[in-house]
Amino acid sequence: MDYLSLKTLHVLGVVLFVGNIVVTAVWKAVADRSRQPPVIAFGTRLVLLTDAVFTLPGAVLILLTGLAMAGGHAAIAATPWLAWGFGLFAVSGLLWLLVLVPVQLGQARLARRSVGAVELPPRYWQLARVWMVAGSIATILPLVNIFLMVSKPA
Repeated sequence: MDYLSLKTLHVLGVVLFVGNIVVTAVWKAVADRSRQPPVIAFGTRLVLLTDAVFTLPGAVLILLTGLAMAGGHAAIAATPWLAWGFGLFAVSGLLWLLVLVPVQLGQARLARRSVGAVELPPRYWQLARVWMVAGSIATILPLVNIFLMVSKPA
């Protein structure tokens, strides 16, 4: 595959990945603000669905096309902005896999069980704080990455 095709797929991956994580944060914040268990249950279900449909495929596209364009481990290690880019991407991915997905699954379970209730259990709100902090970090890192990929600082 030629470089321009790889770069186009890479940008598509970034749009899917970053676009979904930003939109998901807004949806979840609006749903949580409602404090209505059915709205929150619907919102948490959509967060999981859109992560599977947009975030994960976007991340795979970013990783595969990024590796192909970079030209191998030696080129990445020798190029600071690439090394930082892959490192930030890895940290964001680990936060998503090890913190955010388990928290989202727990919140979805709690919200689903609370649909008929007046309010959600305190555990939901504890997890919401964890999700907001970890999610903010996992969102800022790719935004820094976009800067690095565009500016290519020495």
